[in-house]
Amino acid sequence: MFNYFKESYNELVHKVTWPTFPQLQSSTIVVMVASVIFAIVVLAMDLTFENLMAVIYKTLGNLGR
Repeated sequence: MFNYFKESYNELVHKVTWPTFPQLQSSTIVVMVASVIFAIVVLAMDLTFENLMAVIYKTLGNLGR
């Protein structure tokens, strides 16, 4: 078990290439913009479905009269 932690530490310290701070900032901005776009698309789909269901229920409700 000790050997596992020793090898893991060695790999993290000596073999992993960590991103620079500007690369990290750039990636963070890309993720944030993509998340906002995704949220807007989901909101548009939700509102569209809500309005479509309202029209369907209104139409079906008027058929019984």
